[in-house]
Amino acid sequence: MRVINMMIVCLVIMGVVSGCSKEELSGTEDHHDAHSVSHDIREETTGTDALPSFLESQPEDIQIIYQAAAKHEDLLEFIPCYCGCGETANHKNNYDCFVFDKKENGSLVWDDHGTKCGVCLEIATQSILDYQEGKSLKEIREKIDTHYESGYAKPTPTPEV
Repeated sequence: MRVINMMIVCLVIMGVVSGCSKEELSGTEDHHDAHSVSHDIREETTGTDALPSFLESQPEDIQIIYQAAAKHEDLLEFIPCYCGCGETANHKNNYDCFVFDKKENGSLVWDDHGTKCGVCLEIATQSILDYQEGKSLKEIREKIDTHYESGYAKPTPTPEV
């Protein structure tokens, strides 16, 4: 229950977070520089319960979203991101905004991209909350696509559900 409450609080906070917000994305191409692969920090840990050190300086709500995103790969790999990271960071879905690679031994290579982008955080949070409320993957995907179809960057090339 604590995680859900923190995610709800985070949704409110994300409305005022800068990063790759709706305003920055509409009518400008300059936002791409903020998400180039060369600016992303990556760090490997033993798994979803061992968060990377780059999150230590982040607010608790961002740490919670990162951990939740890592534990919801099967959901977020079917949810596109609309911040422009598909073109600038070669992301394929919203999961990529948080985890660069999941190794066979269960270790994760985390990506700090999500710490710099309110859109990434909002999409993951809303998707996970909807999933926890029992919505289907198709319903969640349609909701995200509808909400972000106008005024945001081109979505990541995420497979249809």
